[in-house]
Amino acid sequence: MELFAEFFLENQKFIYVIILSVLLGVEVISNVPAVLHTPLMSGANAIHGVVIIGAIIVMGHAPSDDYLALGLGFVAVVLGTLNVVGGFVVTNRMLEMFKKKDK
Repeated sequence: MELFAEFFLENQKFIYVIILSVLLGVEVISNVPAVLHTPLMSGANAIHGVVIIGAIIVMGHAPSDDYLALGLGFVAVVLGTLNVVGGFVVTNRMLEMFKKKDK
């Protein structure tokens, strides 16, 4: 517990920035109209593509005995890939709604 308190006190400003970023992100995303969802999803896909590339680079430069860096890099690649694929699926479904249906 003492180690956790020391970590929190050393990184207090960063933790506050992350908490405020999460709250601001939730507020912004909840107020986005449905019309803007597809362009925002495309932007999120691009950002997560950069995250995937960054995670692969970090994993490539990590020493082979640093299991924490390799594990976090692998988790980042998997979650980033899931987010990109999910974003494309959602974007595709939304674009299908705007196509004219054949009678």
